[in-house]
Order: sequence, then structure tokens, then C-alpha cells
Amino acid sequence: MVKERTVPSFQVDSVVITREEGLMLYEDMVLGRLFEDKCAEMYYRGKMFGFVHLYNGQEAVSTGVIRSMRRDQDFVCSTYRDHVHALSAGVTAREVMAELFGKATGCSKGRGGSMHMFSSQHNLLGGFAFVAEGIPVATGAAFQSKYRREVMGDESSDTVTACFFGDGACNNGQFYECLNMATLWKLPILFVVENNKWAIGMAHERATSDPEIYKKGPAFGMPGYEVDGMDVLAVREVAQKAIARARAGEGPTLIEALTYRFRGHSLADPDELRDRDEKEFWFARDPINKFFAYLTEHNLADSDELKAIDKKVQDLINDAVEFAQTSPEPDPSELYRYIYADD
Repeated sequence: MVKERTVPSFQVDSVVITREEGLMLYEDMVLGRLFEDKCAEMYYRGKMFGFVHLYNGQEAVSTGVIRSMRRDQDFVCSTYRDHVHALSAGVTAREVMAELFGKATGCSKGRGGSMHMFSSQHNLLGGFAFVAEGIPVATGAAFQSKYRREVMGDESSDTVTACFFGDGACNNGQFYECLNMATLWKLPILFVVENNKWAIGMAHERATSDPEIYKKGPAFGMPGYEVDGMDVLAVREVAQKAIARARAGEGPTLIEALTYRFRGHSLADPDELRDRDEKEFWFARDPINKFFAYLTEHNLADSDELKAIDKKVQDLINDAVEFAQTSPEPDPSELYRYIYADD
């Protein structure tokens, strides 16, 4: 058996969740998983180009955090592994798929592709190709929320920002600088580390002097939480506490979600560096299978209902592919359009 970090025990029986909430969380995770599976199929069929980084295995983090926020009001800042964050934030499967196909109907008008999802409508601040690049952007978004409320007198400005990044970003200077500023200014932000153990091909334990990232939170004067990133209810509980704290003006929180990507770093990665035993250990903790079992065991849904959701989502994704394939290419005459915010 592979030796893994022990995550805090989570008392699932203490969770109070309605049937509607449970089905929403399940559908959101399934949407992320099946969408990424379809992306892999389309990539290998030559419908997508460049680097495509999939999110399979990490769905409980996106769903647990983003679906605990106010959709279209709070802000989400992503990474280059951004498709599922966009879907959880409310960007339609059609818009995300069309963007991956480089079509004019994509959420970034076909200009961004896989690593640069953006939607002003849904307050998705972008995917970013460079490691840790989104952290200062998210910090700025949190600053404007606080500034609007405290300086401009906008009492309705109680929005919260969720900033996602991987373990590889946590040795980057922007991470430390932004933790410092966020605490100094008590910014309403969640710093969410999706620790999937690997920064491209470098094992996290080999790259950092202290692999327990959540401990860096208290070092900068903010709470730091370690959570099982393969359990959507565990992530949701921590996220709700951090969101309430941020909205109340009490400042930032650092959340380290211990998770795992089921595919290679990108679809161009042959994934030969990770040990087979390690993969099997994490595959057995699939967050969707785990939540499927929870919903049925607690009589919140039966297997037929959940399988019907699977089919509904698959039909939605098939429709998104059809939409992307039949959408127009960006017009070459508009090469310089959408460079500035006033367009």
C-alpha cells in the first residue's frame, strides 16, 4: 500500500443536506467528469489543439467550493485546468466546448482555448497558463469588493472570491505576497490549493521543504484547513465556513484540498512517472462514486434517479459538441477585437 498523508476524519453523519442539494452537487460533479471525458475523445480525434489539461478526479473541490458560493455574484479565479471551474460557475457546456474548439461562440470568443476560459457574466475571472498567475488577479478582485463596500459606501458589496491553484504554485512568490496582503487588508477571499500531489512531473513532496501547505495560512495570520478533496461534503463544509467568514469581513482563509488527477498532467502527457499503486489507491476514492453511495445509503436518491442524471448530462454534453462543431470560426477581420475591456 502506498503511504499517503492522512486527512482529517470527516463525520459525514453530522451533515445536514436536502435531497435537492444532494442532487445538485451530484449533477455538478458528473457534468465535470463527463465533460472532461468528452474533451479527451475530441482531442484525440483532432478536434482540439494545443495543451488540454483535464480535471478528472478533482470534481469534489470545484463543486464543493463554487456551488457553496453565490452564482453570478461571487468571483471565481482558475488555473490552466479550468474547464470544470467554468462549468461550476455557470458557464454553459456549449460555451466551454465551443471555446475548446476555437469557435466564435466560445466563452472567450474562440481567443482563449483550453487555458483561458473567461466569462464576465458569471464572474469567472479567467484561466491562466502561467503557474500562480491568477493569485494576484483574485486578490485584486477581493480588494475591489472590500473597497466598494468600505470606501465607496456600497453596502451590497459583500462578494467573495475563490482563488484556485495547484500545489506547484505554492513555491511561487506571488502566493506568499498575496497571502500577506490579503491578511493585512482582511480581504474576502478563499485561497484554494488543489494539491493533486504532482506539479507536472515533479512530486510535491520532493519540491517543497514543508509539504503541508495549509500550515502556511496561520503563518500569515489566516486560518488554514486541510480537507479531503475527494469528499464533496467535507470540502463543502470547510468552504461554507470560509465563505461566511469572508462575507462577514473577517478576512481570508487558506484551504488545502488533498485530491488527485486521474489522467496525466495534460493529454500530451504519457503519464509514466506516477506509480501504479499510487494511482490505484486514489482511483478507489473516486469522489463521484463516493457521493453516489452516500445519496443512496441516506435515502436521498435511488440508483435509477442518479443514472438518469448521468444520461441527462451526457445528452447535454453531446449537444455541446454538436453546437461547437457547427459554430462559426472567428472572423479574421476581427483579429484585433476584444483586446480592450470597452469592446
